[in-house]
Parts: sequence; structure tokens; C-alpha cells
Amino acid sequence: MGSNFISKVRILLNPLKPFLTVKPAQLHPSASFLCTTHTNSNSGGRGNSGQTDGHGGVKYRTVRHRQGGLWEDSVDGGGNRSTVRQKPSFPKSVFSAGTSKRTTEMLKRKAALASQEPEEEPEGREPRGAGKLQPPDRPLSTAEWKKLQDSLGSSSRFDIRMIRVLFNSGADLGIAKSLLTFVAMETGTLSYELLLQYLSMCVKGGHDDEVFDVYDIMRGSFPSLETGATSLFIKSFSRTARWREALSILQEVKKVFTPSPRNYSDVITAAILHGDMTTAWALYDELIEKGLSPYQETWGALFKGVGNNNEVEADAMTQSEHQERLLGVLLYMRNNQIYPQSSLASSIKTWFESLTGQKWTGRWTSANPKGQCRCCGSELESIQLSTEEYHQLKDSVMTDIIQGQDVFNKTTPEELESFKVFVKRKPAFDVVVDGLNVANVNKDKSKQSETLLAVVSELERQGLTILVLGRKHMLQPSRSWDKRNMSLIQQKAHCFFTDNISEDDPFLLYAALHSGNHCRFVSRDLMRDHKACLADGATRRLFFKWQRGHQMVVDGYLPAGKRVRFQSIPSYDTIVQTFGDSWHIPYDNTEDRTTYEVPQRWLCVTQKS
Repeated sequence: MGSNFISKVRILLNPLKPFLTVKPAQLHPSASFLCTTHTNSNSGGRGNSGQTDGHGGVKYRTVRHRQGGLWEDSVDGGGNRSTVRQKPSFPKSVFSAGTSKRTTEMLKRKAALASQEPEEEPEGREPRGAGKLQPPDRPLSTAEWKKLQDSLGSSSRFDIRMIRVLFNSGADLGIAKSLLTFVAMETGTLSYELLLQYLSMCVKGGHDDEVFDVYDIMRGSFPSLETGATSLFIKSFSRTARWREALSILQEVKKVFTPSPRNYSDVITAAILHGDMTTAWALYDELIEKGLSPYQETWGALFKGVGNNNEVEADAMTQSEHQERLLGVLLYMRNNQIYPQSSLASSIKTWFESLTGQKWTGRWTSANPKGQCRCCGSELESIQLSTEEYHQLKDSVMTDIIQGQDVFNKTTPEELESFKVFVKRKPAFDVVVDGLNVANVNKDKSKQSETLLAVVSELERQGLTILVLGRKHMLQPSRSWDKRNMSLIQQKAHCFFTDNISEDDPFLLYAALHSGNHCRFVSRDLMRDHKACLADGATRRLFFKWQRGHQMVVDGYLPAGKRVRFQSIPSYDTIVQTFGDSWHIPYDNTEDRTTYEVPQRWLCVTQKS
């Protein structure tokens, strides 16, 4: 923001500071610098990293920033340096990464074919106001801006609408400067919102010197700054030699509210790039203590360390201390079932191989159906719950789901008690079948009872003790529910039919968990709502582990006369794991994974003796 422009703005603003003053309501005494009462559409800060541990089916968002050369191109599992072909071990599992997206695309294609209409191409969402305002292709004079404003017929928030168009179109910063000059000359003031939008343009475009000027203006003109502005200033200052000022801003922010993982990530990365690992780890510990989930790029910066930076500051942390902390990061990923993205996995691999005198070798691989690493042959941890884990999960499910506050919105106390008595009188089940869910695998409604009979017959052939959960309407002979088929089902399996308004899932979970750790269940329902009822993330992760090891899903549709097949259930757990001289780290090599799916690719790191 050249000296002429900054001088003009300051000259115009100084006499008008009373009009610029923003008075946040009921500010905390320590909030003379900060407030959260302003609104902002381009804040630059994020409240969380998009990672969840509840497996609620939310699309997994990958956040990537390539600032200051932090990220490098990573080796994907299917690249030239891969030791095996990139092929999932269990390509048909509902829990395999990308399955949800592929299924959705397949259903869209089928729907398009059925209607004989071409699939619609997704259209990009136009920025608000883009249809009316077009950005100039060069900086305009004050007279030219005035003429453009008058030509639109309305001057209402012209400056805000125009700068948003400039931001969304990636226009040259000089055009935005000329707009601010016009507004300052025309009105004698620049609003907080306009400066914030301009600040966003500066940060997005990497114009850090301009950011410093905006910082001086906003600090001098407004008694407080909201979260959007502080996040942008932290981001910009962190990638410059003035990074310690970002640390100061972060300290001010903490007096009023909890900084975002993005704020921490920016300052941690800056500290690392300047060799101050003690500060970096202190901020990382603070982030974890506040219950925030670190950004993947935060871990990436920690694993890359100081690197070849020539401006490294003196730091007392030893290599062994740094190594111990990084191994702790891997254990954090394990405990929270977090999967590094490809670029982070590549940094982890490089870090292991760089450890002096330790002879670590990292390779990209996958697991075979027996649960062994295809690279080193090690057996991965079992997907089956330990006795302690099983009892912990059983107690939590009984408390939070079966006896939860909303369970009787899905059934009645009398019906649930009747079912409990029924289960106690029966032998332990080997498999529990969600009858209505399984029957609906066949889209031909006249084949529902036939489909359910085929599944039950296959399970009977395997010598299993079966419980079929259904609803009372299934016992009424109809086109969908053939009387003979339903009679055969009742001969092959124990059956319990609930009221037609009841939900089957609580009954299914109760029967399966009551029968023991060996009992599996057949359903396509991913039970995300029930997982969400569990009290904490650790229990939800335990539920997800049990679900992946026990849920049997019918593989596709059931053509007449064909044998029923079920999708593969892995024998191993997909989680970061170590055996002293080896580490096995499942990593994300796709943007298609939803939170109830797990990666299929692994980083195998082994140490030569």
C-alpha cells in the first residue's frame, strides 16, 4: 500500500476518528484490543480442522495451505515409488475410503438412465453480486469510480459489494487500493468492514507489507478488533520476520477467547521455521490442553522441523527431546483415530529416515486379508475388542442408547422389557438380522420376504444361531411378505416382531451386545445417530471399531438363484500402531473418505537391527 496511499488515508482518517470508533457492547476489561461483536464474511480464521471422531457421516474436508514452502509434493500410495499396486484390500466394504462417494455416483447414473435424462453438470456458485457488478480491469480514478457507482442506480453499500467482487475474482490489489482511495475521498472515512475485506485481499495475495500498513490503520482507528481481523493478522505476520508480533497478538486473543487451531498453527509454524522449537511445542501443548484438534499442517511443520532455514534462533531443545515429542504426536493420532493425509505421511516417512544412526526405512503398502503388512509381514492389531473394551462399550451402549432419554420415542417401556425377557430365555445368538433393512436390499418390493429368506438360509447353512428382528406388519400376508417365506424364516431363526412404529436398532444393539463379543449383526444401517448418543469420543471410537468388526453387509443386490454373499470384514484394526522396531500408519490418499470410512493405504516404517 504505497506511501502516497497510506498518507492520504491517514490524513483523511485522523480528523474523523470519532466517526470511526466502534463501541462493542459490554466489553471485557481486557478486551481493549479485541472483541467478537463485529460480523465478517471473510474472516480467514477457522473454528476447527474438519476432523471428527464421531464418525457422523460428515464429508471429510482436506485443508491444504502452501504458504512459505511449508508443504511439498508428497508421494501417493500409487506413485512410482510405491512397492505395491494401489488396490484396497477390501474394495467392497462400506467402511472403505471412497465407497460412499462411488455409491452416490453410481446411484446418480442409474437414476439418470432410468429417467433417460442426461446427468446435470454441477455449476459453480457465483459470488453474491457477481451478476450485477463486474470488477474493473485496472485501477480507476475517483471520477471513474463515481461514474461506475452512479451507473448502477443505487449507491447502497457499493464499496462493500465491489470489494467482495474484487476478492472473489482475484483482482489486482491496485484496483482495490483505488477503490479505498475513492471511498476515503468521497466519504471522508473507511469503515471497519471495508478495511477487513481489503485486509483479506492482502493476506490472500501474500501482500504482507500492505498488511502491516492496514494493521497500523486499524489499531489506530478502532478500539478493538474482532476474530476475523486478528486471525488474518496472525496469519500474515507469522510468515514474515515479524512473526513474534503474531505471537503477541495470539497472547492478546487468549485474554478474551480461545484462539482457533488455525491461529495456533500459524504461530507454531512460524516458530518452527525460525528454529524456536521450545515455543512451538509450548503452543502445541496449549492447543491440546484446550481440547482443540491440531491442523494436519501443524503436524507437518513439526515433523519437518527447522529444515534448512538460515535464520534459525538459538534453542535449547535437543534432538532426542524433539524425537520423543514427535512419537507422542503419533500416539495422539492413534488414541484419537486420526489419519495423516498423504503429504503429512510423506513428512513422517522423511523424518524417520533422517534420524541419525537409527536406520529407519519407510515404504508405502497395504494390508492383506489376513491382517498382515504386505511390506514387512508384521501382523496388524486385531479389529476385535478386548474383554475390557467390550464390557466398557456394552455398558455405555446400554446406558446411553438402550436406556437413553430418547429411546422411548422409538419404542415403549413395555415392549423393551418384553424383548429383554425374550433375549434372556434364548441361547446366545451368533448373528442378529435387521429383517426390514435386509429385505429392502432388493428394490423389487414383491421380493422382500424372498430376499430375507435367502439371507437367513445362508446364515443357517453356516450353522449359526440366528435372531431376526422384524415388525408386526411383516406377518400380514401381502405382495411383499409371502406367508410361506415368513413361515420358513421362523423355522430357521428365532424371531421377534416389534410394533410397526418402533425402531429396530436399539433392539439389535441390545441383542448383539448381550449375546457376547462373538455375535455379529446384518444391516446396511451405519448407525450414525446411535454413535452420536454415546457420551465421549473414546467410546464412539470404540463403537466404530466394534461395528467394523461385527457388521455384516449383504454384497450388492440378490439375483434370483444366486448365493448370498457378504462384504468382507477386516481382521485388523485401522489405527496407528507400533511394535518397537516398526510403525504402521494408515494414511489418507483420497479426498473421498467420509468419517465413517477408513483408509486402505499404510506407511510401513521399520528399523534395521
